[in-house]
Amino acid sequence: MNPLAYKQFLELDRTHWWMRGRRKVYLGLLEHLLRAKRPKRVLDLGAGIGGFLEGLDEIKAEGGRVFPADIDAESLGHIANRGFPGGIVADGSALPYKDGSFDLICLFDAIEHTPDDLAVMVEIERVLAPGGHLFVSVPAYQFLFANNDRVAQHFRRYRRGRLDELFQRAGMTVVRNTHTNVFLFPLILPVLLVIKTMEKVFRMKADPNHTNLTWPMPRFVHSILAGVFGAELPFSKRFGWPAGHSICALARKGS
Repeated sequence: MNPLAYKQFLELDRTHWWMRGRRKVYLGLLEHLLRAKRPKRVLDLGAGIGGFLEGLDEIKAEGGRVFPADIDAESLGHIANRGFPGGIVADGSALPYKDGSFDLICLFDAIEHTPDDLAVMVEIERVLAPGGHLFVSVPAYQFLFANNDRVAQHFRRYRRGRLDELFQRAGMTVVRNTHTNVFLFPLILPVLLVIKTMEKVFRMKADPNHTNLTWPMPRFVHSILAGVFGAELPFSKRFGWPAGHSICALARKGS
C-alpha cells in the first residue's frame, strides 16, 4: 500500500466515518451469518493496520486465535503495536499454511490489491477447513475507479456477479453477497462522477497527496455519517442490497 494511504489509515482508523461504519456492518453481518458457529482459527489476510482484529477476536471461539497476515512487513509492525504480535508476511496466492488450517478467512478491502484474484481465491479454498467460511469486502463498480483507487494501489473494483463467479470457480458456495454503504451511495455517486469528469475534461493529473479520506470535516459529521452507514445492518441481515458503494460477501467451503 502507498505510504500515504498507511499514514491516513493510522490517523483516521478510529475516527473516520467510513472506517467506523464498515466495521459495524461487516463484523455485525459476519457474526450474524456465522450464527452460533464460532470459528476457532481465524486468518485476517491483508490485515493492513489491523482495524478488524479486535472485532474478529470477539467473534472467534473461546480458546481460539486470530492470525494476522499481510504482504507488507510494515503493516505487521502496526498490528503488533495494537496487541496482535506474531503476524506473518504472506502472498495471498501462495500462503504458507497447510491445507485446512482455518475455520474463517477474512479479506477486508484486500483482494482488489492483488493482480490475480482467482489465484488468491483458489489458495484460500485450499487452506480453509471443510465447512469453513471466507468473508470478503471490496469496492464496487469499475466505472467509479478514481484517484483514491490509484493511491491505494487497487487493480480493480467489483460487481456482485464477479465475486459470485470467483467463489464458484474456486469451489466455494455463496452464502450472502450484498452491496454495502447503501444509504450514502446517492450522495457519493454524483460527487465521484463529477470529479472523474473534471479529471478527464481538464486532463487533471491524479494528486498522490489527496484521497477521499483527506477531505476535512468536523468530528460530529463523522459520527452522523458513521451512524447512517451502520443503519443498513439490520436490513443486510435479512437480504442483499442491489446497489451501494461497496460489496461484502460470505462463502462456504464444502464439507
